[in-house]
Amino acid sequence: MNALITGGAGFIGSHLAEAILDARASRVVVLDDLSTGSRANLAALAGRSDFELVEGDVCDQGVVAPLVDRCEVVFHLAAAVGVRLIAECPIHTIKTNVNGTETVLAEAARHGRTVIVASTSEVYGKNNRPPFAEGDDTTLGSTQSMRWSYACSKLTDEFLALAYHQQRDLPVVICRLFNTIGPRQQGRYGMVVPRFIRQALDDAPLEVYGTGRQTRCFCHVADTVRALLLLASCPEAVGQVVNVGSDESVSIRQLAECIVEMTGSRSDIRAISYEQAYGRWIEDMQVRAPDLKKIRALTGYEPTYTLRKTLEAVIAHACGQAATAQQDRSERRP
Repeated sequence: MNALITGGAGFIGSHLAEAILDARASRVVVLDDLSTGSRANLAALAGRSDFELVEGDVCDQGVVAPLVDRCEVVFHLAAAVGVRLIAECPIHTIKTNVNGTETVLAEAARHGRTVIVASTSEVYGKNNRPPFAEGDDTTLGSTQSMRWSYACSKLTDEFLALAYHQQRDLPVVICRLFNTIGPRQQGRYGMVVPRFIRQALDDAPLEVYGTGRQTRCFCHVADTVRALLLLASCPEAVGQVVNVGSDESVSIRQLAECIVEMTGSRSDIRAISYEQAYGRWIEDMQVRAPDLKKIRALTGYEPTYTLRKTLEAVIAHACGQAATAQQDRSERRP
């Protein structure tokens, strides 16, 4: 497999790059503008002859075209993500998600390449009847809430991908990812698990937005990556929309309590409003839970990590980063 990963310096993309190179006689090219991804995520691959990082914009046809020509499969992960980023930079969100996907699909169609498009559970919107199946209707909120611009842009990505499949016979698979977490994920754009863990390790209050009764199904990044690779090699998945995630559900309040217990933190758990958190009103989903029947039937996929095992891995990574940072500070002191 010669693979191109757009957004490959990000959290999920960097794990995917490692998995492809570790498991197969392959070559991986990563395209990333490093706006939210980082070279540090790809440190383990630096210097390898079968790996290349290209710094560039996924919306730039002149950059994308030669990279697609060199690959056999494109994993299109590049996107604006995170509630905080979406709320603060909605123009960037919409343009990056829609224009970037259109650029990738057009070049893949021109060169006859397979595309795995990363979509999101956000497209189910305010649907409150879990588990969500791929054929369920979506229910989005008002255009006055910029929160929904992300879901709408990813729905447009899905429509574009399916249109290219229908009209241009482009082999595409759309993967709706449900709350992927794991080592390297950053909390600065609103991701709840790394934010809670950082607060717990600092013995700072864990800030739960809203009531804390919202429920989520968190999936270890290794399971997400394995699902992407299974779907990329599954001919029956072409032209399909497929949920990817775990079906172990937890409320955000329970998540906070679990992280406090696992870290041995002295932190309190504090409820704050969305206005306090983001400086503006943000409408939240009360439930996200995937129906995994389709991916199980197509590939035999089963999530292998429990939430607790996943949190153990993330906490260990965060502790390691904190220890390294402390050592660096000590070495710089006169």
